[in-house]
Amino acid sequence: MQKIPTNSPGKTELPLDLTGPHVTVGASSAHRLYQALCEMIVGGLVKPGEPLPPSRTLAKQTGFRRNAVVTAYERLIVDGFAEATVGSGTFVAARIPARTAAFKKPKAIVETPQQGVLSLGCTHIDERAMQRFRAFVGRRMRAFGTEHLHYGDPRGSRELRVAIADHLLSARGLRCDPDQIMLTSGTLHTLRLVLGAILKADDEVWCEDPGYPIARRTIAQCGYRTVPVPVDAHGLQIARGRTLAPSARAAYVTPSHQFPLGVQMSMPRRLELLDWARQAGAFVFEDDYDSEFRYDGAPLMSLAGIDHLQRVIYLGTFSKTLFPGLRIGYCALPERLVGDVTAARATLDRFPGTLMEGAVADMLNSGAFTANVKRVRKLYREARDALAEALETASDGALTVPVPSQGLHLVARFDPSVSPAVATEAKRAAGAEGWLLADTYARARPLPGFVLGFSGHTVPRLVAAAKRLAEEARTALRRSGKSARRA
Repeated sequence: MQKIPTNSPGKTELPLDLTGPHVTVGASSAHRLYQALCEMIVGGLVKPGEPLPPSRTLAKQTGFRRNAVVTAYERLIVDGFAEATVGSGTFVAARIPARTAAFKKPKAIVETPQQGVLSLGCTHIDERAMQRFRAFVGRRMRAFGTEHLHYGDPRGSRELRVAIADHLLSARGLRCDPDQIMLTSGTLHTLRLVLGAILKADDEVWCEDPGYPIARRTIAQCGYRTVPVPVDAHGLQIARGRTLAPSARAAYVTPSHQFPLGVQMSMPRRLELLDWARQAGAFVFEDDYDSEFRYDGAPLMSLAGIDHLQRVIYLGTFSKTLFPGLRIGYCALPERLVGDVTAARATLDRFPGTLMEGAVADMLNSGAFTANVKRVRKLYREARDALAEALETASDGALTVPVPSQGLHLVARFDPSVSPAVATEAKRAAGAEGWLLADTYARARPLPGFVLGFSGHTVPRLVAAAKRLAEEARTALRRSGKSARRA
């Protein structure tokens, strides 16, 4: 602590701490001196009415310029910590603010997304594609135009919407006008935006059980009642949905690759879902989150393609096909909803960011996007196979690992008779990322197992993590008194 003498007849020196935690490192001299003086005053180190050193004296003693001291004194006076008398000098105010409680670092608990091996949501972008993307971004920045200097179309740039419409037609058999497409920051943003435009508070929404828990929580937080509907080998059980919530106004489904189980909704079940939507006057949210990564055979036509965008709202994203940090998703809307959803967007966050839209459109129009998907699909297939084999082999029958024909994750399951607590124990002991399968269930009896991501992770790390998890799975199973069941 630096000791500063004062001209007060009652003191020979004044304790002024210029280096403590109350002083902002890197701030201006005037601001740091002001903070030190405030700390001294509210801390009771000088009494109300005591004189402060003349500005010249304090400047000489602290090494600060005199104008910094004058500025600090002026702030003290404005804020009520000091008073000035012409011809007499500057004094500590007769009444000063009460000393506040010592500053404590907030202990906010923020759940940050997993990024380690086996975690979901990680991607890889091919180096050639990254070079093309950098070039497109650079070119767009050099040609910076007036479109970035004002508020834009709530649906996003028409150029990118046209490119997305072309992509959906060629890749998913979905024909739609670019005016029916809206750019968003991702699937959850789309859900909030569209649900808010078409539903009323407390309306019921069917959700898959098991299903994507983050989407389920988002729907609930928007004020709607989620109705968990069981999933079987053919997808969402429409008959159960009709029984559980016959007056539901919407359904959220992942028909091409059900999350997390990976089943495809059969064509009869798809037609049954569309019949329900038409009869009930409801809408279906089709989350097509990873359809580009199909490893065996051609994917079924999108639900929206079968429906011709009458009752289906199609949700897509570039988080899987390019990278999550891009924060660009999109939806294709039934024509009847475009006006209401656009109006809702205009009052929510006005319009999407414009800087990256052109570069993404260039990726789609140039073929770089498709080339990147083809190259990383091969990497993901190799990662999928390596992870599945390592889990099957190292678990020695404790885990069953169906190899998914699509997507960026797989499910490793214990026998259904095993308690989900066994999976919890194994995951904790292995220090593994990924999800517990039980955490994706809302009402149905949860199956014991794991939901593990393989995209964006190197094969050696995947194999090593799989072996650790499989070994701990065997150990936890033995402790539970169960034995591994071999196929």
